[in-house]
Amino acid sequence: MDQLEELERRISGALDRISASSTMLGANDGSMAEALEAERNANAQLEERVKAIKERQETMVASLEAEVSDLKAALSARDSEMQRVRAVNAQLRKHTEALREANKSGLSDAHLINKAMMAEMDALRASADSTRAELDEILGTIEPMLEEGANA
Repeated sequence: MDQLEELERRISGALDRISASSTMLGANDGSMAEALEAERNANAQLEERVKAIKERQETMVASLEAEVSDLKAALSARDSEMQRVRAVNAQLRKHTEALREANKSGLSDAHLINKAMMAEMDALRASADSTRAELDEILGTIEPMLEEGANA
C-alpha cells in the first residue's frame, strides 16, 4: 500500500509539473513566436550579407583574372621587345667587331662602317621602342587611378 501511495504522489507531482509547464508555455507562446520571428529575420539578414560578400568576391576574382590576363599579354609583348633588342645588339656587336678588324688591317671599308651605323641605329630604335612600351604600360596603369581620383 505504501508503494501505491508513493506512486500516486509521484504521478500527482508529475501532473502538477506538466500543468505548470504547459501554463508557462501558453504564457510564453507569444514571446516564443516573437523570438522565433526575430531569429528568422536575423538569419535572413545573415544570408543577405553572405550573398553580398560572395558577389563582391566573385567580382573581385573576375577583376583579378582580367588583370592577370592583361599582365600576361604585357609580359609577352615586353619579352618580344627584349628579344628584338638582344638580336639587334648581337648584330651590332658583330658589325662593330668586323669594323675593328678591318681598321686593324688598315682596310677602311665604307660598307662595314655603314652596316655598323645601321645596326647601332636599329639598336637605338629597339631601345626607344622598349622604353615607349614600358611608358605606355605605366600610363595604362596610372590613368585608371587618376580617373578614379577625379571621379571621387
